[in-house]
Amino acid sequence: MIHSSGPVRAASVALPVRTAPAAPVLLPSPPARPHAVPFARDLAAHGDRVALHTPSGTVTYRALAERVATTAERLGPVRRLVLVAGANRADALVTYLAALSVGHPVLLVPGDGDEAIASLTAAYAPDVVARTGPDGAWTLDEHHPGTAHTLHPDLALLLSTSGSTGSPKLVRLSHDNVLANAESIATYLGITDSDRAATTLPMHYCYGLSVIHSHLSRGAGLLLTERSVTDDAFWAEFRAAEATSLAGVPYTFDLLDRIGFDSMELPRLRRITQAGGRLAPERVARYAELGRRRGWDLFVMYGQTEATARMAYLPPHLAATRPEAVGIPIPGGSFHLRPLDDHEHALAPGHGRTADHGLAPGQGLAPVRASDHGPASGEGDRRTLVGELVYSGPNVMLGYADSPADLSLGRTVTELRTGDLARQAADGLYEIVGRRSRFAKILGLRIDPQRVEAALERHGVRAYCAGDGDELAIAAAGTAADEPRLRRLAAAACGLPPRAVRLCALPEADLPRLPTGKPDYTAVRHLTRPAAPPSAATRSTLPPADGHTGGAGTTPVHEHTPAPGSATATRRSTAADRCVTAESPSDDRPPAPGRRPTDQLRALYAEILDRTDVTDDSTFVGLGGDSLCYVEMSLRLEEALGALPPDWHTRPLRDLAPAAPTDSARTGTGPAPARAGLRRTLETGIALRAVGIVLIVGSHIHLFTVQGAAHILIGVAGHNFARFHLTDAEHRSRVRHLWRSIARIALPSAAWITAAVLATGLYDPANALLLNSLVDQGPERHEWHYWFIEALLYFLVTLALLLALPLVDRLERRHPFGLPLALLAVGLLGRYDIADLAPARFHLGPTVVFWLFALGWAAARATTARRRLLLTAVLVLATPGLFQPDQQLRTAVVIAGLTLLIWVPTLPSLAPLNRLAGVLAGSSLYIYLTHFQVYPHLQDDFPALALLASLAVGIAYAAVTTRVTRAVRRP
Repeated sequence: MIHSSGPVRAASVALPVRTAPAAPVLLPSPPARPHAVPFARDLAAHGDRVALHTPSGTVTYRALAERVATTAERLGPVRRLVLVAGANRADALVTYLAALSVGHPVLLVPGDGDEAIASLTAAYAPDVVARTGPDGAWTLDEHHPGTAHTLHPDLALLLSTSGSTGSPKLVRLSHDNVLANAESIATYLGITDSDRAATTLPMHYCYGLSVIHSHLSRGAGLLLTERSVTDDAFWAEFRAAEATSLAGVPYTFDLLDRIGFDSMELPRLRRITQAGGRLAPERVARYAELGRRRGWDLFVMYGQTEATARMAYLPPHLAATRPEAVGIPIPGGSFHLRPLDDHEHALAPGHGRTADHGLAPGQGLAPVRASDHGPASGEGDRRTLVGELVYSGPNVMLGYADSPADLSLGRTVTELRTGDLARQAADGLYEIVGRRSRFAKILGLRIDPQRVEAALERHGVRAYCAGDGDELAIAAAGTAADEPRLRRLAAAACGLPPRAVRLCALPEADLPRLPTGKPDYTAVRHLTRPAAPPSAATRSTLPPADGHTGGAGTTPVHEHTPAPGSATATRRSTAADRCVTAESPSDDRPPAPGRRPTDQLRALYAEILDRTDVTDDSTFVGLGGDSLCYVEMSLRLEEALGALPPDWHTRPLRDLAPAAPTDSARTGTGPAPARAGLRRTLETGIALRAVGIVLIVGSHIHLFTVQGAAHILIGVAGHNFARFHLTDAEHRSRVRHLWRSIARIALPSAAWITAAVLATGLYDPANALLLNSLVDQGPERHEWHYWFIEALLYFLVTLALLLALPLVDRLERRHPFGLPLALLAVGLLGRYDIADLAPARFHLGPTVVFWLFALGWAAARATTARRRLLLTAVLVLATPGLFQPDQQLRTAVVIAGLTLLIWVPTLPSLAPLNRLAGVLAGSSLYIYLTHFQVYPHLQDDFPALALLASLAVGIAYAAVTTRVTRAVRRP
């Protein structure tokens, strides 16, 4: 919290420029300064209207004004450079507004990591650093008693544009820039004092900041939140605050699609705004139509940091009919098209005319035809003109800053060359058709990566493309098996031979994005390159992401570029590990001294999951992990890390790494690893699979008789289905993942059973086709050997078909416990055979046991004791009567095993026991599949040996199946 009294606290860290702090003196509120930002200075004019909705309560404009004034006093009367670590929390906003209210220039940086703060502090030596301290409290650290800078009177705000060059490049914005853009946005959006906007984007991101500016300028409210739109708690806050506005970048809309936004009831919602990159026209049209039905407007907008945020918007009534357009200039602004150089002339989509005060037709502008990309405005094949889009208006920046000396400069820029290629259509709307800085010259051909992205999108593939030397680098949503096809599609779209296209396919959720959700093209280049790291000399000469070296006159950097040291910049350092080539796998390199813990974990993930695209941001489920490889992974991870969190399978690898032992720990030169000793924990699901398969085989041999384990494993299968297949991945991705898992069960099973049909004569072709449970051939025991596998496949195939329906997918995301609970109710109808569908062997029928699968699924989603009690009650009441009256032990075993699954996530264990359980549980499906052909040869004379042989053959078949699967999957 910002304290109500006291001076700015002296920093405890030595910095390049530093003097002793001033004596603690409280200063009266300084008079209004001519260059203060009015909406920050005049907050009190809005009285007792609610300004902020925060997790701790509401803050009125009057109270906000008092906190701002108090903080302004602490900053002092001398204009100073104030670095604010941006965060969607009240303390950060108060400090930011306090500086603007009295004319202190603000250097706004990402607040989610120390590196960005340290980098820009070292580069620009701010007088005051405002940030969250180690204890979580908001602090103001004074680095100079007055100021160490000569600050131009017009300077109000500094925003970072690129961390790819040596000295951070900043955009210099004036007080007039900030005010003009806020007023313009508030005008065309129609913001009033009754509006409330959710801060769905980071404060340090110019789009997120423009939401704050425009609403405060109208006395509207802000819902301050750092939650994701995928979080149920976000929507609870949204409804409680009666929020009216939502802002998003394209990735935000991906997330909205995943959570079933189109079926949400948000009666107070008035508008959704979109910027931060191109949203596919069909999605713009779809959301515009959704808004029309639900009573809110969609505003598609276009901007850059150099324009203080916004330059154009698409009027909502045109979004459905002209979704490919960026619209018209914002109030007070204008566009014209700058001629292209001769070598830049290129064909582009659509039809148009020259803009406002632009050039005469044909004067240096590139002619284009609508037929090149399809008509954009319904004008057919008329010729149009394309040029570089240039913006003029009161929100155009003062200029760039490359060093502290530049903070004394006034205006060095009068108009903004956006770097975007555009045209103006006959209806007056502007359309972006390309990006000058993204064009690449490859094998003598001029390639527009944006056109390649659009071509792949028409095939239903999300992709990010970037030129990289003599090759085109592409990250595309898909699997390794898709890569050859996608490479051919991309090559055909741009006229390159496939050998000139480097393409890496990975889950859509893992496509490289910046924190704002925009594509990270630097990461795209790195992840498709060979795995060998560049030398230090090579690294020092790598070009920046935008293809230029900075400095005056370069193409402006878009608003999405991350600050140095940000989380995004950190991710870039590992981008080259995302797609390691088969010729140089990442885990073949000898460990270097001081190797990061995540390096060992990435190698482990790559080995067990047979993936070459593992990164620090990868998760087990995101990489396609399922119950068949979960056992080995969890036990190997526990060996490396010690006790695992219950949700480790959904956590990014980087979040698991802190506990990993370093090389020094392994060699005895550092702290001992956390896994010392024999004591371990074992997940209940793994224990049930390991013990269950032994009980099943032993009972069939009559070595002992403890039945019921197979029915427990039906519940465990439902539990694992929820954990590994019902993730937050994109709809198509998780359906594909489910079908792959189905194939991993069905194909080895069908192969083995077919061989058994041919070799033994005991089975019918229906068994080989896994259809015995459906045709119900009679009560003969051997024909029902594979009821478990058949039932499991029937459940998974049915659910895969249902989840392929967007409606069911959205329903599951919105009601993760309610849906399996409803299916449990349906399953109980089958349990009691209401429809008379049960087979001759009642307790083995798929319709009879489905309720156990649904119960396990619901158990994985039961997050409260009340829900677990409900499931336990259903289990205890419904299990009796499932088996013969004399099988009370069987009933008790099922109840006991599934009660453990519901209530006890882990069991105490020992390291050797875990290793044994891991092998048995990981091979349990294959042991079950094969043991019917093994134990009959030994059970009469050597029953114990029959058990061991059955386990060994199943384990061997599991190993063979895994090797074959990996061999087939590799391109």
